Amino acid sequence: MTSQNGFLLSFIKYGENDAVLHCFTEEDGFQTYFLKGIYSKKNKKKAFLLPLSKLNFSVNSGRSTGIQTVSKFEMTEISDVYTDIKANTVIFFIADFLNQVLRHENKNPLVFFAIDEFIQQLNLENYRSHLFFLIKILKIQGVAPLLGEGNFLDPETGIFTNSGTHHFFDSENSMLWKLVLSSPNPYEIKIPKNLRKNFLDSILIYYHYHVSDFRTPNSLEIIQQIFE
Repeated sequence: MTSQNGFLLSFIKYGENDAVLHCFTEEDGFQTYFLKGIYSKKNKKKAFLLPLSKLNFSVNSGRSTGIQTVSKFEMTEISDVYTDIKANTVIFFIADFLNQVLRHENKNPLVFFAIDEFIQQLNLENYRSHLFFLIKILKIQGVAPLLGEGNFLDPETGIFTNSGTHHFFDSENSMLWKLVLSSPNPYEIKIPKNLRKNFLDSILIYYHYHVSDFRTPNSLEIIQQIFE
């Protein structure tokens, strides 16, 4: 039996009472766990199954399937973000996003710390924090744009050029990218409300170019509506 600390990215009900969990753990990166009895009537811990909730798992290695079975788990931190409709919308969006881009990620303390930091920002009601977090993940994974003298970001090459190559990457949006990439603390940057939608769209376009099989999270439309 081993102990794991991790963020819950997604969960699927299996049978009547069980569930399969996808998590990003501090010790081993992306992991899939089998959780028995979580949906039984007497089990009150089903309330812990929230996107990006920080949990501690005691797990046993599976014998036939290779999936580790959770013998017990606890929530290590209680957050208010789930009672805030804007923060809750951002949480669901980022959990959906991470569930696909971290599928093949092994142990990575920088990613784990970045998720922790992002949730802290949401607790501080920084409702633009997801924009900076998405770019932080690009930097950690080594596919972020290279800073240069140009005023237009080419999303396909990841290089700033002197002429535009994509309509979402005009000079205004490209300069936002450059500001975030060069800032030691991007979470302090103020992005005008009227620019956030296009900026988020440009980030997702960049992911389509640089992350294999990337798909736009299903919750994108909801998060765009909430912040209009």
